[in-house]
Amino acid sequence: MDMLWSGWGDPAKAAPLPETVTGLLRDLLGVKPRGTERLGLDDVPVPASPLDAAALRALSAAVGGDPHVRTDAEARIRHTRGKSTPDLLRIRAGDLSDVPAAVVLPAGHDDVLAVLRVCAEHRLAAVPFGGGTSVVGGLAPARRGPFVAVDLRRMDRLTAVDPVSRTATLQPGLRAPDAERLLAEHGFTLGHFPQSFEWATIGGFAAARSSGQASAGYGRFDDMVLGLTLATPEGTVEVGRAPRSAAGPDLRQLILGSEGAFGVITSVTVRVRPRPRVRRYEGWHFASFEEGGAALRRLAQDGPRPTVLRLSDETETLIGLAQPDAIGADGPRQNAGCLAIVGHEGTEEDTAHRAERAGAVLRDAGGTYAGTEPGERWAHGRYSAPYLRDALLDAGAFAETLETAAFWSRIPRLYASVRDALTTALTEAGTPPLVMCHISHVYENGASLYFTVVSAQGDDPVAHWTPAKEAANEAILAAGGTISHHHGVGTDHRDWYVREAGPLAVEALRAVKRRLDPDHLLNPGVLLPTD
Repeated sequence: MDMLWSGWGDPAKAAPLPETVTGLLRDLLGVKPRGTERLGLDDVPVPASPLDAAALRALSAAVGGDPHVRTDAEARIRHTRGKSTPDLLRIRAGDLSDVPAAVVLPAGHDDVLAVLRVCAEHRLAAVPFGGGTSVVGGLAPARRGPFVAVDLRRMDRLTAVDPVSRTATLQPGLRAPDAERLLAEHGFTLGHFPQSFEWATIGGFAAARSSGQASAGYGRFDDMVLGLTLATPEGTVEVGRAPRSAAGPDLRQLILGSEGAFGVITSVTVRVRPRPRVRRYEGWHFASFEEGGAALRRLAQDGPRPTVLRLSDETETLIGLAQPDAIGADGPRQNAGCLAIVGHEGTEEDTAHRAERAGAVLRDAGGTYAGTEPGERWAHGRYSAPYLRDALLDAGAFAETLETAAFWSRIPRLYASVRDALTTALTEAGTPPLVMCHISHVYENGASLYFTVVSAQGDDPVAHWTPAKEAANEAILAAGGTISHHHGVGTDHRDWYVREAGPLAVEALRAVKRRLDPDHLLNPGVLLPTD
């Protein structure tokens, strides 16, 4: 199944907002229905593919025949940009300025190398395409001519399992639910469950340094990766001969997070773990975000560390965004404080023991146990927020997210600075926002902050958001945060990433790109500036 072209996910799961929510948007933020319906797929005018017959024949030969090179309107529309709110607003308005000239579907590593050779010969840019879930402009390259989307969906196999070493080798186009299903047949789990889980792919997880909701227990995706194969216009790079090595710099880290700018990831070897017998999710209430954050830090630093550990601030808890599938069911929460979700996995005995020990720490830190109902409700709706975003757009609201991370000592200033920047910028634009936040990932030394912003759309929703996003980016760097914890760089964060990394480090990365991709065909303008 393909994802909804003008929104998120499975169209059958989309639902309108409850009247209580539309009323709240109207009364609190001045949101008014825009009075327009989404365009249908057939209503979007698509220009003819600019590729000549020679290029199309060469691409077809590279991937085994015409069925695997598509230039029809539907395929090209479905591979236009990603799923950020500006991406969706543009595609809903019929803006196809970033439409690929063709969609190419290789079946394996050698096919990808052949496609890249054709792209070099015909001066075509190439954009790797997995689940299409980028929210930072990672699928909208800055290019001087036509580009092709290299869709990896045919590369969707589990190719090896080593039960002794507890490793598995996966192809990049394998979607996360299918990876979990295949690993479960061997008694294993990857344990990687980001909000994009239902649609994102293994290759995308690696290319963007994804982080899942169970990262407190399983680690980020880059923690799981043991080996990679990369196809580049100059040949093949293979890294990862052992779990750890002192043989020079770790080249895996050069490929992880490279966002298709250095090559196309064609194979990923990961660490896997036995499937847990029990998953238990609890709710805990804290009087304030500061108090709850201190409690999470205690668990992250001194243990026992749960598998899932997240904390909504007062506004997010009040609105109910910690449980997005239930928003509006009971109206806004009154005097809700802050809700933490705590999850434990393992055997029944081990899970109960961990929950008891963690509960003692949380109580000592001021927490009040709210039972398993809030946790189970969160688990049931953990992938629902993007559908909620679509419903908000349909109702005339603007909704977008952004995230960052910092050391624990910087979290209070970072939290306040980003909230203030967003509130000030959007209020000055005449669309005062609701800004919500939660701690989404924790580490011994710091945490990630995930912000959700809702406001009226204004006359030009994309233009209204751009200054606010830029103000938030400036606030992040000024407060000592990173420009992205898990969404990636893309084009949206590129200029701030360059400042964060520094000119010498960026020049070193550009030297790597020049060696692997001398014609700058791979995702130009994504991650790094174009020459």
